[in-house]
Amino acid sequence: MIRDVCYHPEPCTDEDRLFQITAFRTFSRPATWLAAREYLGQHPTLADLADGRFTAALEHARAVTGGLYTAAFILCATNAYAQPAKHLNHVELWRHMFLRDRLADRLLAAPTLQRTYTLLRGYPLMGDFMAYQTAIDIGYSDLAQFTEDEFVVAGPGALRGIRKVFASTGSYRPADVIRWVADHQEAEFARLGLAFTGLWGRMLQLVDCQGLFCETDKYCREAVPGLTSARTRIKAPFTPAAAPLRLFFPPKWGINDRLPAAPVLGTPTVSAPTLF
Repeated sequence: MIRDVCYHPEPCTDEDRLFQITAFRTFSRPATWLAAREYLGQHPTLADLADGRFTAALEHARAVTGGLYTAAFILCATNAYAQPAKHLNHVELWRHMFLRDRLADRLLAAPTLQRTYTLLRGYPLMGDFMAYQTAIDIGYSDLAQFTEDEFVVAGPGALRGIRKVFASTGSYRPADVIRWVADHQEAEFARLGLAFTGLWGRMLQLVDCQGLFCETDKYCREAVPGLTSARTRIKAPFTPAAAPLRLFFPPKWGINDRLPAAPVLGTPTVSAPTLF
């Protein structure tokens, strides 16, 4: 997402890039994006969305890769736009957003993460989780100046994780719990004697802590199955990627110059299921 969508070097408009970020997040599957881009000969643009070439590229991607969507999370699959397939409903969603409503203009003017989330959340198929993750991804780009530490929404996995970690959260809402963890992380690491310096000096942000609760839920399904919840098994087991992962972070974070010259995860490497 960050290296190959938010900061790819191909010429495109800001509106095109917002569409690309939103579409990539919906699939969250690099193979889909690579196949669609190969078909188009470029990253998809709003012109491709308007004339049907992006739909054709997705059909090509589905044929050559065997699917379009990640197995890391479940998306709303309703036929909100009366289309016979999930991806066709998403194509109509993007046409609604970016062609008919010109949502990009309002996203580019949004001053905060919460406002960006609210704009996205107002559309069909954009539930709490997808609206928040897409807003976060827009924030990774240079199209937005807000940070991930302004606002948080707990996804379904994080909600389950919070219930497994705490016997009671009292009057704290899920977002309050996540913020408490982010605000107290350094004191708690010190109290527990854990050496943690973050991501090359960048400490855990709200979105990171939200993700940690989600991963805790997954871990506990195997490690502590007695902690019951709506999910009891892992549907998509981990499969290592075949090639080393080239690390790249938003330049505005100021940490890319601290990265090792070579991939740090070895071969094969971790294939991150949520693609943050």
